[in-house]
Amino acid sequence: MNYAKAMLFALACLGLLANTAAASESKFAHLTGNPGLRSASALVMDSEGNVIYGKDVESVRPIASITKLMTAMVVLDAGLPLDEKITITKDDRDLVRLTGSRLDYGATLSRREMLLLALMSSENRAASALGRTYPGGMARFVEAMNDKATALGMQHSHFADPAGLRVENVSTAQDLMRMLHAAEDYALITEATTTQRMDVYPYRNRGYLTYANTNRLLKNEKWDIELSKTGYINEAGRCLVMHAVIDGEEVSIVLLNSFGKLTPFGDSNRLRSWMLAGG
Repeated sequence: MNYAKAMLFALACLGLLANTAAASESKFAHLTGNPGLRSASALVMDSEGNVIYGKDVESVRPIASITKLMTAMVVLDAGLPLDEKITITKDDRDLVRLTGSRLDYGATLSRREMLLLALMSSENRAASALGRTYPGGMARFVEAMNDKATALGMQHSHFADPAGLRVENVSTAQDLMRMLHAAEDYALITEATTTQRMDVYPYRNRGYLTYANTNRLLKNEKWDIELSKTGYINEAGRCLVMHAVIDGEEVSIVLLNSFGKLTPFGDSNRLRSWMLAGG
């Protein structure tokens, strides 16, 4: 190959590399303006870990039932038998918020079903039962939650109970993004959090109970959601974390401290519209 041909070949290769780099760059990489989100903290990232949008991402806030993603990971990491039956007892009562439950004392389901209900329908007694039946009991379970947070690099997070009822369950948008990415590696978590409805039979000689997912965006045909979790207590406001596909690209979304029942869903739609419009 003579010098001229070598130069042409080199330039062609450089052009190919440039085109490849351009093709791999997220279409949301250079958005401008502001999506006008009402959540106090928000973080949106592409599949390569690049920030698409951020707002107050380092503030430590209560996270309510987003906690249940950590609960599920700790249960699954322990390798406990998912077909083992767990029975609800008085120890699973919510003595913090005094919330009710359709799982009365004596309700019995498999660990897998308890996990599914805790994630998709945010069932507090199911989450509590998962912690109570962990080897070493509730105290060891909460310790394992915090150990997992440390292992994930969640430096500004703390967990206090498996259901997320205590205000001491806190994190930041940045830390929750780490947890969200870790949760994506668990097939049962992605299955549970994207299941819209589920029937269970917790009582002998009685009919089934139907549970629905707390994320109403799963019913919206415009959304392609791969993992999600909602959360709410007064101190946390409305919270939502999701993995979703928008215009063919995977994005991760964390929304914290929204007031108004529908605000996280409204923010999600505002965010999606902003991204599709190119900023």
